[in-house]
Amino acid sequence: MIRNYIKIAWRNLIKGKSFSVLNIAGLAIGMASAILIFLWIENEVSIDRHYPKGERIYQMYNRDKFGGELWVWNSTPKIMAPTLRKDYPEIEDAVRLSGTNFLFTVGDKKLNESGAFVDPSFFTVFDIAMLQGNDSTALNHTYNIALTEEFAQRLFGTKNALGQTVKIDSMDIFTVSAVLKKRPNNSRFQADYYLPWSYMKKLDWDDEWWGNNSVNTYALLKPHASLETFNSKVRTITIDHTKESSQSNTEVFGYPIGQVYLYGKNENGHLVGGRIVTVKMFAAIALSILLIACINFMNLSTARSEKRAKEVGIRKVSGAEKRSIMAQFIAESTLISLIAGTLAILLVQLVMPSFNRLVNKELFLPFREISFWLQWISFILFTGLLAGSYPAFFLSSFNPVKVLKGSFRALNASVNPRKVLVVLQFSFAIILIISTIVIQRQIQHAQKRELGYEKDNLIYIHMQGEIGKHYEALKQSLLSSNAVSAITKSMSPITQRYSDGWGYSWPGSTEEDKKLDFVRFSTDTDFMKVMGTQLVAGRDIDIVKFPSDSSAILLNETAVSKMRLDKPIGQVISNGEEKLTVVGVIKDFIFESPYEPVNPLLVMGPSSWFNVIHVRLNPNLSTSQSLQAIQKTFEQFNPNYPFEYHFVDEEYAKKFDDTKRTARLSMLFTALTILISCLGLFGLSAYMAANRIKEIGVRKVLGASVGSISLLLSKDFLKLVGIAFLIASPIAWYIMHKWLENYTYKIEIEWWVFAATGFISITIAIITVVSQSIRAAMANPINSLKTDN
Repeated sequence: MIRNYIKIAWRNLIKGKSFSVLNIAGLAIGMASAILIFLWIENEVSIDRHYPKGERIYQMYNRDKFGGELWVWNSTPKIMAPTLRKDYPEIEDAVRLSGTNFLFTVGDKKLNESGAFVDPSFFTVFDIAMLQGNDSTALNHTYNIALTEEFAQRLFGTKNALGQTVKIDSMDIFTVSAVLKKRPNNSRFQADYYLPWSYMKKLDWDDEWWGNNSVNTYALLKPHASLETFNSKVRTITIDHTKESSQSNTEVFGYPIGQVYLYGKNENGHLVGGRIVTVKMFAAIALSILLIACINFMNLSTARSEKRAKEVGIRKVSGAEKRSIMAQFIAESTLISLIAGTLAILLVQLVMPSFNRLVNKELFLPFREISFWLQWISFILFTGLLAGSYPAFFLSSFNPVKVLKGSFRALNASVNPRKVLVVLQFSFAIILIISTIVIQRQIQHAQKRELGYEKDNLIYIHMQGEIGKHYEALKQSLLSSNAVSAITKSMSPITQRYSDGWGYSWPGSTEEDKKLDFVRFSTDTDFMKVMGTQLVAGRDIDIVKFPSDSSAILLNETAVSKMRLDKPIGQVISNGEEKLTVVGVIKDFIFESPYEPVNPLLVMGPSSWFNVIHVRLNPNLSTSQSLQAIQKTFEQFNPNYPFEYHFVDEEYAKKFDDTKRTARLSMLFTALTILISCLGLFGLSAYMAANRIKEIGVRKVLGASVGSISLLLSKDFLKLVGIAFLIASPIAWYIMHKWLENYTYKIEIEWWVFAATGFISITIAIITVVSQSIRAAMANPINSLKTDN
């Protein structure tokens, strides 16, 4: 029976070649698009959810009120993990992770890479796979180091890395105690190497201050331990340990590690939403594209109903049951789905490298896994059933008496399922067009926002090795070289926040003001000249002209406003024993997300600490000339370290990467949705024109023009697109309104977006349909009147 179904289905495929090609092409593109999106979604939802003990691992968070709002953040004190291990019986283990950066030297090879300090049991808590070494003892010694497989190859090539030695920062010799397997791309832990926490202590970078929130802490609860019970106990851990010093109100809680990536957005002190909104949006797009492709199949199949009616009628008269006829049509759709699915796999393989570059991931089809083939067969069957269900039900329901008498006419009503499906199909396409325009405008809106500093010709270099010791000599040498016009030190790049804090008071401040959180930046001198920021009042910090500027400070406009200072210049801001005098006010500039408001900022003077040098390049020299001169100077004062620099404009552009990826994905899948929809519309219009060829011939004989006939054939489709636009517009507005709620600095959705989308949709429909209409209208009426149709 099945063999017979397949044989008949194959014959029908060959018989209607043009419709088969349209069906298969539409389904293949739709299925390939859905596969790509599902691969992306699978990767997103699996991030940090693959650890064997993942259901018992919790990241520790703080919660406190600032500026009248509750906030949560995941930077915790270094002392938290040991305290959890010691005082809380629910805890099986607790580990810390703190990012770092060191220069590695092996022979003549020097590599500057990012890594992390971790507790020795970090590898056992997260069950990180190792190629060599023991996960429970790898970091038991202060001068042991664990390298990732990729980093070990970069350092030692094909040589066995285990047991080899490597020099860090030209200072300490470490022995490679473990080599980790290649990092999975669904893990947030992407460090190149791991150093033992005891080495942080040896460097004197560890502390037990509960006010220093600077590392991530992860708690592994014992089996059957209750998170609710643990959270109720740990809530006051910071408060309890700061009673005798500066009283803290910060609450602490554990949050499932598997939910941090998708549900990491703060909303009034609770972690909700976030990345999951984008994932859900693309899941809806994938299902929509697949449904649109299936609708094409349904429409083209039912459009041919009159040609299949006699076949169905004869089979019913011959005794065929309705269910056997339905099975025949399901077999046809499944066969087409199988061919389309095979083409889709080939298409996915072909475009996978480009798609990976687009989404910045390493996605792949796991051909060696049986589960993949089971999923693929399920996908084929699901698509075949979805696409063939309506045609099977519709075509098998024909009355054989009416069909064989020739009085059968299918779907000629003003409202029929085929028209509903076309409206549904174009509604999806219009929602995607509106969404793509809104996302693009949101990106442009943020890019056009006034930055507040001059990012061009500005670079920064991390202070490593001997730079700090020779900074003044290096600075004078750079200025003398004429390669730079100004230079300053700071604690962080101008595009990032390294430090923030609260507890400050000033004349007129209240107790509540001590909970105002300030971002902290630093400079030695020439901050405004280097950064290109604008002065509102007072002057810049200048330790050379004003020796007392070691305790000077600059405020941004937001800080002045939040502090309610009418005359900020000369005011003294205190934090414990620290006294800072305001010498200037600068205009707000964006140092964090361009989609968020600017936070209050303190630019502290030379009494602060420095990690980075910012250099303003001489605009009168070419960039390459300036960089060559700067490199020569750095190599002179810091010969053991490679000269590595970052352009501020490029670093700032990275803030848009994620949103741009979302926009590019939306554009790609919108284009594919339109293409699939147009394939269906093209097939339908061609079929309708062919069905009305005799009517067209009569109209032409009676004097109808090509234009009037084209309009006659096109207007029904244009009406459907118009209805789709009316249905899709409010839905698209709602979806984009919810998406924009993720941003504080955002656009309004304006009326012209909908007008432009309507124009684009109608234009695409006209281009798709009119070519068939004109072709039919220009045909010789004598030939059409001779046909049997």
